[in-house]
Amino acid sequence: MPQLHTALRVGIEEDLLPLSALLHKHAVPHRIFEEDGQQVLKVQHEAQAAKVNALYRAWRSGELNIELAERPRIDLPRTVLNWRSVPVTIGLILLSVVGFGLIYLNAPMRWLAFLTFTPFTLVDSQLAFDNVGHQYWRYITPAFLHFGWLHIVFNSLWMWELGAKVERVMGHLNMLLLFLVIALVSNSSQYLFGGAGLFGGMSGVVYGLLGFSWVAPMLQPAWRIQPAPALMLFMVGWLLVCMLGVVEVLGFGAIANAAHLGGLLCGAVLGALFGLVSRTGDTGHK
Repeated sequence: MPQLHTALRVGIEEDLLPLSALLHKHAVPHRIFEEDGQQVLKVQHEAQAAKVNALYRAWRSGELNIELAERPRIDLPRTVLNWRSVPVTIGLILLSVVGFGLIYLNAPMRWLAFLTFTPFTLVDSQLAFDNVGHQYWRYITPAFLHFGWLHIVFNSLWMWELGAKVERVMGHLNMLLLFLVIALVSNSSQYLFGGAGLFGGMSGVVYGLLGFSWVAPMLQPAWRIQPAPALMLFMVGWLLVCMLGVVEVLGFGAIANAAHLGGLLCGAVLGALFGLVSRTGDTGHK
């Protein structure tokens, strides 16, 4: 290591950062140490010490003004940082993860039967379904049941993509109401179309939020939540592929197509209603 030469000794409380920046600008390599309660600035060549002292005296006497340029701050997108602004969306995703965990970890069958649309029991290794009766929570809870990794990951990602945007614009209470209505309609649609059976997932709600996000901004342009046309085309195309049975033929299992379609139409109707009410309110205040 080459020998360094002491150019300056100052108190520990003194801020030498501006001077250091100036020396870098003048191409004077240096290092700053702490020795015996003082800051010691050292340079590679003894001849550079005089230059350091001259610049230091000029700076401290006010003859030389050193201003440090502030580094540009890099801000992450607000949608990434501000997750606390969408507690309803986060809560729905977490409840979906819990529902998936019950199935993945082979929880007691009665726990699963408590959350399905129709209650069931095992009789001679066969599922025996009962009536819903007055167990009204069953109209909602199937949305939290997911039967595979692809199922839970797909729905959680789309819930975050669509739900977070809707909640930030519509507010927490409206987001919760949208979820309850869409879940009720999509689950009931699947039951009415397919009868008693095991079905679940947040897909119906996802399609409902998709329909809401597409229609509502048409009537209330201030709500900037409309998905890109390519995304809308992909999701509707996927719905049609599923309804044609292509996915089941490929071995991906049964798809709750009625829940998807029911959710999409319900969300579109809700989007029209919310948009009209909002637009009427805006007109009334003018």
